[in-house]
Amino acid sequence: MSNADTPVQAVILVSCPDQPGIVAKLAGALHEVGGNILDASQHTDVSSRTFLQRIHVSWPHDSPEPEAVQEAIDETAAEFEMTWRIRWQQSPRRVAIFVSRQDHCLHDLLLLQRDGALQCRIPLIISNHKDLEEVADRFGVPFHHVPVQGSVDEDAEAGQISLLSAHDIDLVVLARYMRVLSPKFISQYESRIINIHHSFLPAFAGGRPYHQAHVKGVKLVGATAHYATAELDAGPIIEQGVIRVSHRDSVTDMERKGSDIERTVLARAVRWHLEDRIVVHDGRAIVFD
Repeated sequence: MSNADTPVQAVILVSCPDQPGIVAKLAGALHEVGGNILDASQHTDVSSRTFLQRIHVSWPHDSPEPEAVQEAIDETAAEFEMTWRIRWQQSPRRVAIFVSRQDHCLHDLLLLQRDGALQCRIPLIISNHKDLEEVADRFGVPFHHVPVQGSVDEDAEAGQISLLSAHDIDLVVLARYMRVLSPKFISQYESRIINIHHSFLPAFAGGRPYHQAHVKGVKLVGATAHYATAELDAGPIIEQGVIRVSHRDSVTDMERKGSDIERTVLARAVRWHLEDRIVVHDGRAIVFD
C-alpha cells in the first residue's frame, strides 16, 4: 500500500449500541496492528443509546496489512454489535459538480480544489445549460452539457449517470443545480449527493426562497448544505449559515448577500464529507470536529 517512508493513514467510522469499554477495545485493537491514533471524536445519541466515533489512524513506520486491520476490528465489532467502515487515504476521491447558470458556488469549489483546500479530484462538470462552460475551460475541467426538459427527466438522468459511472464518481455536488433529481438517481448515490439550498431550512423550502423570505419580511437569510433525499430539501443537514437583512433589502439584495453564505456553507460541507467527518444517524447528520 505504501513504502516504509510514507505514512499510511485511514479514517474509521463506527456505530454501535452504547456500553462501557468501546473506546478502550477499539484503541487496543488498533494498537495490536501497529496503528497510532492521531485523533478521535465520539458522540453518544442518548435517545437511541447509540455510540458513534470517528478515528483517524496512522501507521508511520510500515504499511499495515488491510486484512489484519479488518480482522482486528471485526473481532471488536462482533463483541459490541458494531457497524463500521474504513477509508484508506491513499488517493483523493472523485467529485462531480452539477450546475445550472449561477457560478459563485462552482468558482469557489474549483478554486479551493486547485489550491489544495479540498482534497479531491474533479473529473467533470455537468450542466443543463452551456453558460458555465467557459468557467470549466479556464480550470481545465471537462464540461458536459446534458439538456434537461424538466425535473426528473429520465433520459437526461440516464446520460448523467452514465457519465458518473464512466468517471468512477464518489460524490456529487449540486452547486446551485436548479433541477430536482429522481428518487432512482438519488438512491444510487445515497448520502453521496450534497445540495446547497438558498435558505435556512426548514424555512422556505422549494423554489424562490429569497422571494418567500422577502414577502415574510425576515431579518435573517441563510443557506443550508444537506444530503439530497427523495423528499425535496428535507435531507440530513450538514451545515448552515445566515446573514442579516432588513426591510430596505430587495430580493436582489438578499440574493447577493446570500450568495456569499451559499458558497462558504457548501464548501465546508464538501470538505467535511471528503474528510469522513459525517455520519448519518436517524436522519440526522452527525459532524465530527
